[in-house]
Amino acid sequence: MPSMFGHVIASTALGYAFFPRYARGRGLLLAAACAIAPDTDVLAFSFGVPYESVWGHRGWTHSLLFAGLLGCAFGLLGFKSPMDRGWAALWFSLSAASHPLLDMLTTGGLGCALWWPFSDERLFFPVRVIRVSPIGVQEFISAWGLRVLLSEGFWIGLPSAVLVSVCWWLRQNEK
Repeated sequence: MPSMFGHVIASTALGYAFFPRYARGRGLLLAAACAIAPDTDVLAFSFGVPYESVWGHRGWTHSLLFAGLLGCAFGLLGFKSPMDRGWAALWFSLSAASHPLLDMLTTGGLGCALWWPFSDERLFFPVRVIRVSPIGVQEFISAWGLRVLLSEGFWIGLPSAVLVSVCWWLRQNEK
């Protein structure tokens, strides 16, 4: 998996690129929470759930169904007007969905159950370029963690900056 930083960069870029009206304090925090929420499944390890179980890491919480439901719930809770709720729910769902999509680009793990509950199959993209992040703070504060951050800077940060810049430029030229 990319680190928490990589996931938050993606959700922030989605907000500034496509939902600039909502890309402020609360919206950014809720989008970030949606982007990192799928990794709460690591708590299953504490209960003896094996990694490869659909209830384990990169299982059901890494599905598009989970992303959609989580995004809608956060959109409903985070905003008052129906229009704001709808746009926010879309942003938050995309933020949550970006998590397994980024995980599917990593160099480690067992893949993501993207299509759960319709399929338990774990998937990766054919190209896997993002260095997999260690699980745990101790392991992250190491040369491995630094390599992960450099990889994320290139494969997530750079494309995110380009996306936000292009969308900003297009909005400026509409006026």
